[in-house]
Formats: sequence, C-alpha cells, structure tokens
Amino acid sequence: MTVYRLVTAIALSVCLFVSAASARDLLPSFSSRSLKEELVRPPDIPSDEALERAGAVIGEIILDINDIFATDTPEEDVVLFRFANFLHNKTKQSTIAQQLLFQSGELFSRQRIEESERLLRTQRYLTSIRIQPVAYRDGRVDIKVFTRDVWTLKPGISFGRSGGTNTLGARIEESNLFGFGKQLSLDYGSNVDRTTTVLDYRDPQLFGSRWTLATQLGSNSDGRKNGLALERPFYSLDTRWSAGLRLLDERRIDPVYDLGNNIDQYRLNQRSATAYYGFSEGLKDAWASRWTGGVTFDDNQFESAPGRLGPGIIPASRRLVYPWIRYDLIEDRYQRLENLNQIGRTEDLNLGWLASAQFGIASKEIGADRNALIWDTTIARNLSPGEGQILETKAAFTGRAEGAHLQNTKLSVLARYFLRDAPSRLTYLSVQADAGVRLDADQRLTLGGDTGLRGYPLRYQAGSGRWLATAEQRFFSDWFPFRLVRVGGAVFFDIGRTWGDNPLGSRSIGVLRDAGIGLRIGQSRSGLGNVVHVNLAFPLDARGDIKKMQFVVETKSSF
Repeated sequence: MTVYRLVTAIALSVCLFVSAASARDLLPSFSSRSLKEELVRPPDIPSDEALERAGAVIGEIILDINDIFATDTPEEDVVLFRFANFLHNKTKQSTIAQQLLFQSGELFSRQRIEESERLLRTQRYLTSIRIQPVAYRDGRVDIKVFTRDVWTLKPGISFGRSGGTNTLGARIEESNLFGFGKQLSLDYGSNVDRTTTVLDYRDPQLFGSRWTLATQLGSNSDGRKNGLALERPFYSLDTRWSAGLRLLDERRIDPVYDLGNNIDQYRLNQRSATAYYGFSEGLKDAWASRWTGGVTFDDNQFESAPGRLGPGIIPASRRLVYPWIRYDLIEDRYQRLENLNQIGRTEDLNLGWLASAQFGIASKEIGADRNALIWDTTIARNLSPGEGQILETKAAFTGRAEGAHLQNTKLSVLARYFLRDAPSRLTYLSVQADAGVRLDADQRLTLGGDTGLRGYPLRYQAGSGRWLATAEQRFFSDWFPFRLVRVGGAVFFDIGRTWGDNPLGSRSIGVLRDAGIGLRIGQSRSGLGNVVHVNLAFPLDARGDIKKMQFVVETKSSF
C-alpha cells in the first residue's frame, strides 16, 4: 500500500505542477479571486496589550492544521484537490507544537506569539500561518494556531537558461517527510560548470529538540561534495545559547570565464571545519545581543586541472586555522508585509538594526600556512521613510591583514528601495557596489547574467571592483490559475560595470546596460516557496558575438 501511494503521489505531483493545463475538466476555471484565510478574533477578548497588563495566562493551545486545499469551499471542492489531500501526509501536531515559543501556563506574550508565527513561516511546508487568542475567561486566554500545508513531494524535470547558458535537472524531494518536517532529496543537475548527483537530508528538530542535522553526499563529474552540520542555533530572539559543528569536504574543477567564454580552469580541493558555542542574555527592551566563540579550519588547495585551455594563473593555495569571536546585535522591529519579494505570500521584514562583527587570528603555530588577522563585519538597517515605502541598506567589510598588508579585503554596500505605487504595482530600485584589495585569485568579482546583469552571458566581466544598479516596475495580480500558482510581471533596466585588476582575463570594457520584460510565477502550493522568472533581456552595449536577446528562465527565492 505504501509503494502504491508513493507512486500515485508522484503521478499526482507531475499532474499538479507540470501538466495542470491538461486537467481542465477536473479543475476549476481560471480565477482572479484569491482565497483569504483569516482567524476572526472574538470581540469580547481584550487587546493584546490589555491581556499583558492583566497578567493573563495561556490556557489551551489549539492546533488547527489544515490540508493543502480547502475543499470545504466551492473554489477548491474538486476531485483532483480532494485526491491530493487524501494522498498528502498532513503535518503532525507535534511538529508544530515543538516550534512554538510559548506553552500553556505561561504569561501571555504578544512578542512570542508573533515570533512563533515568523518561525512557522520559515518552514517550506506551511503557509497561511496565523496565531491568535480565541477565548478569554478567569484570567486564562486560549490560543489557536492556524496553518495550511502545501504540496511537498516534488518530483520533476527542470530546465533553465541564464546568461546564454542552459541548465538541466531532475529531482525528487520531500520537504515534510511523513509530516514530521524532515527534508529528503535526490537531485541530478547539469549546468555550465559540472554535472552533479546530490543526496540531501535535513532534520530541523532532531529527536524533537532544537538541534538541527544537515547532511549532504554529492558526486560530481569533476569531484565530490560531502557535508555535515549539527547545530543548535539561536532559534529565537530570546534564545540563551547556541552551539554547532560544520564539516565540508569538496573537490571540483572551477572554470574561468572572460567575456562569456571559458578561457581556463583549475582544480580546487577544499576541506573545512568549524566548531562554535554562543551565549546571550536574551531579548531585552527590543534588542538581542549575542556572543559566539569558535575555531575554524579552512584548507583550500589549488592545482592544475586536466584539459586546461590556456597558460592562465592558478590561485595560490591557502590554509587558515584560527580561533575567533563574534558579536551580534539585533533589533526586534518586525513588520508583516505582502507582495514585496513574493507573490501572495506573507513576508516578515525587520525594520530595525542588525550588526555583527567577527575577528579571528590565524597562526602558523596552530597549523595555518600564514599569520593573519581575519575579520567579517556587517551592519544593516531597514526603515520605512513614508507610507508605502521601504528602504533596505547594508554594508559589509571583510578581509585579512597579513603583516602590514591587506589581503582579500572587500567593502560591499547595498541599498534597495520599494515604493507601493498601487495595490497591484511596486517600483523597485537597487544599487550595489563591491571594492576589493588584493583579492585571492579565486575570489575575483564578476558581473554578468548570473549576478543581475540579465542581458549578458554569465561571468561576462571580472575585476577587483564592480557596481550594478537596477530599476524595476513590478506587477502583482490576483490571477490564481487552477488555484496552484500566482502570477506577476516586471519591466526592468540594469546598468553596471567592473573595474580594476583581473589576472585571469581582460580588463573592464566599461559600462554595460540592458532592458527587458519578465513573467513571474509564484509557487504558492508548493514547498519550494520560490518564484519562477521568465525574462526576455536585451543587451544595449552588445559586443562581438553576444546575442541581441537573452532568454532567461530561472528559479529564485524572490521576485
């Protein structure tokens, strides 16, 4: 019976996400009306602020876990959707309960309820999450947790095209294994760099705890990639400690591109390991500060690769072994939004400060091949300068100091601006820049179809610096074809350039521009939770044999 249901579920997955258009007799007609699911707060329940002032205690916690399709509504009461619900393993109550940041008998806290919502929204197998008081009596408040599952068994064949390069893949993935939130996938893919076969397993609640386990076994046409991570993260703003271990063993051949052409390649053998422990005093006055200490072993060995295309330059090998200490500061000012980077999905954006600083010291005495000070610092701030406006800013400064010289040092800045022109229209502007000093040869900065310059081949230009600006008009619709996907669109313009030293290729040829139009398809019923981009991009400064139009199909995590 289990095998039969598995085979049937695979067939249904293909039907839902590949051949839905051929099942019109079983599906409702195209609909422009979305199904809005909201918990109705009874009018006799005091406000959250009043409940906190009164010292209300949490009583019963009601878990309302719903199937993929709401077959109790006319829009989704169809044969195929009822069959999908039958085959689907609904999320277990224990899986949801273990992620909540509140329990019966504790004082009511709106902050913990809102953060529990955010945590549940990060799970790819859930959607339409709402947590709300539903009853209040004798100082006790009952809480309902409403969630809706999405389809999580995803077999399929994928095709993509970006920067003039095709990608192919076949994949079977279950992101909510037996309803316990475990993720298991087998992935075969072929792109411009290599062919890969990867087995992934991730358990975000190991033995019902806050520990996560992630493993990866990968066999590539040019090597292998095996990884293991066992971690207890700072899973909430009030978490008091974290710890973890991460291991990676990878062997691959990296190509070198110039003007869209593969001009050389080299082999990389990488081994790394990191162990760490962190502590925090928790959330105080809307701020969380954390200290973390650890040790890292990072060994990158480069050598000549078979079939090299030219004399080129092989990056210098490096082995860094260093203890480090890190400080993080987070402001709790989250806001719930829609139609910003997703289509028809709730998004959480922190309109506050975030800063981190990590410093380590590598030494030959503990196994490194050099003495160095290593740092990684970031500061970010999101804010709303006016109604319907969001401004995101971020700056990062990373690098090494080896003696009196900076090495592989990079300063990066990013600004993104969102303006809500209308309920279904959004203007998006972004500018980003990176400047490097004595970058390691394998860390050169590239610009092309894979880094946002959509009208050009991938890794078209490289150097020690780059900048890129984008203007995009985004369109969001209520179109909900077959109640499976949500549809949007975009008109865009990109402009950028690289500068500085490029030891592995030609120097910058100046400013490059492109313009284009695109279709966006949000997978609202799938555990992928991502957006398919279909773009037509036209390079405005095409040279040589660059095509006058780039057809780009790719899957991204956002609009």
